Amino acid sequence: MDAPLELTGKMLIAMPGMADPRFANAVIFMCAYSEDGAMGLIVNKPIQEVPIKDLMAQLSIKVSASLDDTSLYFGGPVEHGRGFVLHTPEYCSDLSSMKVNASFSMTATLDILEDIAAGTGPQAAIVALGYSGWGPGQLENEIAQNGWLICEARPQLVFAASDDEKWQAALKTIGVDPLTLSATAGRA
Repeated sequence: MDAPLELTGKMLIAMPGMADPRFANAVIFMCAYSEDGAMGLIVNKPIQEVPIKDLMAQLSIKVSASLDDTSLYFGGPVEHGRGFVLHTPEYCSDLSSMKVNASFSMTATLDILEDIAAGTGPQAAIVALGYSGWGPGQLENEIAQNGWLICEARPQLVFAASDDEKWQAALKTIGVDPLTLSATAGRA
């Protein structure tokens, strides 16, 4: 009998040929996974058109810290008007931070953005609009159809690697050379 998948705190790596262009070369940090479905955030697709300072202004958040190195990300196609912050675990919101594992937490309340703007937020964070979600059995089916590879999530990869390099770097953590991947899947 196969062991059940455990994807919380792992990363999904989109295979070449991903049918949905929103997920082409995506690296997704999995915030939650259960028999009821899954939720994750794309960590390598910054939204170039909307600087984080503009988001803070729209939310009437006063910015006193430098946000020059902070990008706003496309977290996924679900609820793209809602914000999520994936961050290091030393920060804990007074309202609601969800500890994913020993290296990552997620907060989806306005107070974390206020703390980031004040320079009192987490050591490292990804601010995302929207999330990637799957219903019961949907993600398992996509994995079985060779849509995704799975790797361990490492803070260095999520928070420090350049967005252009995250997909290849994630593949390398599992010993896969991106040049050897085919855009078409087959079955033996």
